[in-house]
Amino acid sequence: MLSRRSFLQSIILLGGVSTALRAGAIENKRTIMTVTGPISADVLGTTLIHEHILVDFIGAALYDPQRWNDDDVVKKVLPFLKEVRNAGCKSMVDCTPNFLGRDVSLLQRLSRESGLTIITNTGYYGGSDEKFLPPQVFTESSSELAKRWIVEWENGIDGTGIKPGFMKISVNPGTLSNVSQKLVEAAAKTHLQTGLTIASHTGPAVAAFEEIEILRKQGVSPEAFIWVHAQSEKNTTEHVRAVRTGMWVSLDGVNDSNIAQYTDILAQLKKEKSLHRILLSHDAGWYEPGKPDGGNFRGYTTLFKLLLPALREKGFSKKEIDQLLIENPKEAFAINVRKLKG
Repeated sequence: MLSRRSFLQSIILLGGVSTALRAGAIENKRTIMTVTGPISADVLGTTLIHEHILVDFIGAALYDPQRWNDDDVVKKVLPFLKEVRNAGCKSMVDCTPNFLGRDVSLLQRLSRESGLTIITNTGYYGGSDEKFLPPQVFTESSSELAKRWIVEWENGIDGTGIKPGFMKISVNPGTLSNVSQKLVEAAAKTHLQTGLTIASHTGPAVAAFEEIEILRKQGVSPEAFIWVHAQSEKNTTEHVRAVRTGMWVSLDGVNDSNIAQYTDILAQLKKEKSLHRILLSHDAGWYEPGKPDGGNFRGYTTLFKLLLPALREKGFSKKEIDQLLIENPKEAFAINVRKLKG
């Protein structure tokens, strides 16, 4: 028979093993980090992969989170989140980066009150003539910048304990500047340490393929990269070429006026057997501090009300639509180090 002490030690050990098994179970199913904690990728569900809840365009030099009141934002935004939840959306990726209005405590509150799963980010936004970059970006190395983002992953953001679920960076259009190159290098180094996916506001194809070459030099597979705003590239053959590298192609500008255009692009991508790397969203919202009542907020339901019926009419099956809105998002945002093979 076991002594009382041995019995208690056995119980503690078994409890530890049980915890480890539970942790392993979610890891085996692929984990996604949300503002309320980690979840299995299998429960992510229908997902909008590029939206905004609040954006402040004042610039890094004047940036101050005191410019908005969370209660005011919740009052304005919560009905839109409930509306899209009722339309069939289960999860939303908020792509507002640091120094542009990222407020993770606000996102957590809205997630709990709306019932939507929300994912936030780490990283810096280098587009728009570098207006939204903090001073350290210009003096620190890519390794030093990566360390900042890794700390947010390991410890949480701004003392909240809320962790990012991906990286959001931005580069200049066309041939990449030195600063944009540094941001991509920092993102690559962060990915290798964290497994966080890199979503880069890019636009036309030239910059996207330059980013991929930087990632490859750092040993990161294109599968870890999302080409954000790929709809800005009007040549669909470039989208197909991108898919064949393994990167994700994000067509994230759905609105009431471009449903026919999106339907045609997606039909071409279907014909090219490329739907397995395509992501869809609106790039909608957003509450703007400094504007009366937060400005003109654009809701998140056009995809559900207009685009999906148009795709079904075009012959898209439920399986193909689920590929775009369920299977692809859970694969794209699953935390997983994706090293370059070979």
